Amino acid sequence: MNDIIVYTQHDCPPCKIIKMFLTEFGFSFTEKNINEDERSRQELTHTYNSYSTPTIVIGEEIITGFDLERLKKVLEIKE
Repeated sequence: MNDIIVYTQHDCPPCKIIKMFLTEFGFSFTEKNINEDERSRQELTHTYNSYSTPTIVIGEEIITGFDLERLKKVLEIKE
């Protein structure tokens, strides 16, 4: 499995849900809070052309916003 990066920010309920979801299914991830780290904010906007959180990067896949169904598909989670 590729590394998972989750771009978050303060007061973002969908970010919290995504982090809980990943943890519940046993996935480790790197959280990059764009409020606390200018480099992460620039990475999010310039590298991934995203301006919203959560943005989840898994290998070549970029999931912008709260899209639990797409996340399940990318991670091959069958419920």
